[in-house]
Amino acid sequence: MSTNPKWLVAAGAVLAAAVALQAPALADPGDSSSLQVTVDIEPIREPGVLAMSIAADSVALSEDGSTLEVRQFVGTLPTVTVTDTRTLEEIPGGAAWAVLGNATDFVGSSGQAPISAGHLGWKPHLIDGGGTGLVSEGEEVVTVLDQPTQPGNNVGLVDQELLVSTFDSGTVTGGAYAVNANLFLRTPANVAAGAYASTLTLSLFE
Repeated sequence: MSTNPKWLVAAGAVLAAAVALQAPALADPGDSSSLQVTVDIEPIREPGVLAMSIAADSVALSEDGSTLEVRQFVGTLPTVTVTDTRTLEEIPGGAAWAVLGNATDFVGSSGQAPISAGHLGWKPHLIDGGGTGLVSEGEEVVTVLDQPTQPGNNVGLVDQELLVSTFDSGTVTGGAYAVNANLFLRTPANVAAGAYASTLTLSLFE
């Protein structure tokens, strides 16, 4: 009979393996290591905007230049500034902006008959158009009591009329452009006396 049976050798191998797995490596007490955590936070970038501002919210007209047939009242539109802080990437291809204006009828405070907006005209004046030459003032619009100074421009500010514009928003971005206008109200000489008020609305479009 063998003194080293096969079952005893196999059992001994299993026992040896079990003993080997019972000895994991352990760090010495007090040992430590560290690592650095970094992050690069970019500043928040607000998108640019195309915006319009007006230097004042009212203008009073005063009589100047009246004749025996026509009374005239004049004033100056408060400075209108168009500012564009957008980048080229933020501007649609082929975009162009414009400021248009139109007025309501002049309503009397004491029940006088209204004066139609066709009696109010303007002559825009570009104060600062930048250096590109691509920002320009609108044409003069005269009143229904006037002979036209340009074909068909004796209509007053009834419909939206051009104050200032550019044909290429991308070329003029990053700038601020200022314009005002001479305002003139022309009425028949027999217009009823009293206070009148009209609302002139300016709108920026692109």
